[in-house]
Amino acid sequence: MLRLIVPLLFVFSGCYTFKGISIDPEVNSFFIRTFETIASNAPPTLALEFTEKLKDKIRSETRLRLNNENPDIEFSGRVTGFTVSPVAPKPGEVVALNQLRITVSFKYINNKNDKKSWPNERSKSHFAEFSNTEDLLTVQDRLIKEITDQLLEDVFNEAFNDW
Repeated sequence: MLRLIVPLLFVFSGCYTFKGISIDPEVNSFFIRTFETIASNAPPTLALEFTEKLKDKIRSETRLRLNNENPDIEFSGRVTGFTVSPVAPKPGEVVALNQLRITVSFKYINNKNDKKSWPNERSKSHFAEFSNTEDLLTVQDRLIKEITDQLLEDVFNEAFNDW
């Protein structure tokens, strides 16, 4: 049985990994333009941190190498929303929970296969909730990490898993 499985792993290793990532064997490099922030109240470093985390994710979870000259695939984008809203009103016009929502628009260009490119920017958003007893500045770093991790997963899956 093992003799059958090992050769199959080598046959499929060019296109697939155990995570279900599907990358054309001709695609070997990527580049990510630094994301920009157009959300007026977002932390000034949010877009740069998102850019670096996306680079790290692609480097660590794929075989692709970072290359800023003639890359096979390219990402770019913007942080377009950073909003806090009340979500769980209590009697007496008090809010029990607040919600931090981050929205990112991104573009993906596949220079090896135009059909895989996204001709228009795509937008994704996620949120995390926090208690009205917590100050946003106190929980902001934790919430941003939680939200951006999910956004990165969405961008990654959409680009490499055809979701």
